Amino acid sequence: MMKQYSVGILGATGTVGQRFITLLEDHPWFEITAVAASSRSAGKPYEEAVQDRWAQKDPIPEAIKKLHVYEVEKDLKTIADECDFVFCALSMDKAKTRELENSYAGLELPVVSNNSAHRWTPDVPMILPEVNPHHLDVIEAQREKNDWRRGCIVVKPNCSIQSYVPVLEAWKSFQPEQVIVATYQAISGAGKTFETWPEIVDNVIPYIGGEEGKSEQEPMKIWGTVEDGVIHAAEKPVISASCIRVPVVDGHMAVVHVDFEKDPTKADLLEALEKFENPLAGLELPSAPEPFLIYFEEDDRPQTGLDRDAGNGMAVTVGRLREDTILDWKFVALSHNTVRGAAGGAVLTAELMAKKGFLG
Repeated sequence: MMKQYSVGILGATGTVGQRFITLLEDHPWFEITAVAASSRSAGKPYEEAVQDRWAQKDPIPEAIKKLHVYEVEKDLKTIADECDFVFCALSMDKAKTRELENSYAGLELPVVSNNSAHRWTPDVPMILPEVNPHHLDVIEAQREKNDWRRGCIVVKPNCSIQSYVPVLEAWKSFQPEQVIVATYQAISGAGKTFETWPEIVDNVIPYIGGEEGKSEQEPMKIWGTVEDGVIHAAEKPVISASCIRVPVVDGHMAVVHVDFEKDPTKADLLEALEKFENPLAGLELPSAPEPFLIYFEEDDRPQTGLDRDAGNGMAVTVGRLREDTILDWKFVALSHNTVRGAAGGAVLTAELMAKKGFLG
């Protein structure tokens, strides 16, 4: 694909916005032409706006340092004139975020959002690209309903579900019925570092506000059916989740117990992982990992420090598949929360939208 898309980032000074900037530095299709943030940062060169808050290992790209930071709530028309579409990484009141995303879409900009504000809007697809790319078809109904010509809103799911939902998708033919999952989530998921959150050092916090509900409910929309221009949530599998914050910089690990309607063997499950039919195969999307699902035979893998960057942070690693004493099977899975689980997942979604013609 030779066409270059001009991209804006809403919430560009926050942790996820920064990750968008590093991921898009050398992107073959997308070029950042506008950055926007709150009034606190607006009017400054980007480098100055984040001088005390840059949290990425990589330096600020030279092409971004001098970009003028627009005010996200006031400079909508200017941003719309400069961009083909925008990524939303805003961290603000959900009602205000919904209003802003609607306003940008109303200016005929596709909005690919990392925010949760529109995740349960029935005609807004919540895309995990390797699982439910067909939900993008809802965009046409969304546009018709809102009288948008090319504007639209697409969201990505919460970072906590990125590791185990693809594995369960690979096993859908065995009909998962009940799932018990515990996620061990990195501090970057809260926008923190060890310097800004010293209380987490040598500590585990057994509560993350709102995460358990998202972990239980969002997979249901991803596995839902499309009827009459809206997405209807699935009813199974039933998921029970516990979400725990651990002293790790990046990487969300999940320990998962599954009960199946059918009775797969370990060999059946491993073969299904190996032969997972990735719907992105052949599309040549720049951010799509190959392979997507990686299984480790070693008892002590995946490990967060060793494996979170698999596939440039976009792959899901799996291990410790073994029989469960109460349900059928249990396993461990790992994904990078700020790459696959946040900015990278949104970039991959935008690549898919470009390939399917939804950014045209």
